[in-house]
Amino acid sequence: MKKVILGLSALCMVAFTSCKDDATSKIKSENVAVAAERDANAGDFPVIAFDKTEHDFGTIENGTPVETVFNYTNTGESMLVVSNIKSTCGCTVPSNWTKEVAPGQTGEFTVKFNGKGNGNKVSKSITMTTNTEKGSEVVKITAFVEKDPNAPAKPAQKAGSASITPVSSNSNSVVKTSTQPGHEGHNHN
Repeated sequence: MKKVILGLSALCMVAFTSCKDDATSKIKSENVAVAAERDANAGDFPVIAFDKTEHDFGTIENGTPVETVFNYTNTGESMLVVSNIKSTCGCTVPSNWTKEVAPGQTGEFTVKFNGKGNGNKVSKSITMTTNTEKGSEVVKITAFVEKDPNAPAKPAQKAGSASITPVSSNSNSVVKTSTQPGHEGHNHN
């Protein structure tokens, strides 16, 4: 027991005497100034304001691509950074966005939509990943997609259910289609 106490005492003596230098003498004043400015601006998030948060294409023909531009302004006090823009479906493609927008300046992005449907209203969300306080912003597009005039007539069925339609009477393969919202016109083989 005496050896343990003696060993701990020696360890404490070494630890306390090895830190003779004053830690405050190692601090650089320019680093303190930079840190103070950073901490003062930590609560100043950029603020994004859109010219529109939803765009309605109206009625479009099945399979006809359309596009629109969303404009956004940084109304905050610090640089707005848009790191990513994605949509909920492959038929909606955001592109060409302004990645950095200074306070008071405006940026934009284009959304291309290739609508396919069965004569119904379609709504898609586009999510922007930003450095705003919320971290992400959402805009929407909508359209009424006309039914494809060349599509084969389908028997009426309950909404939200899947149907299996034979390709030909002599074939064993089947094609499954979905009538769930957001999946209109997509075949699931």
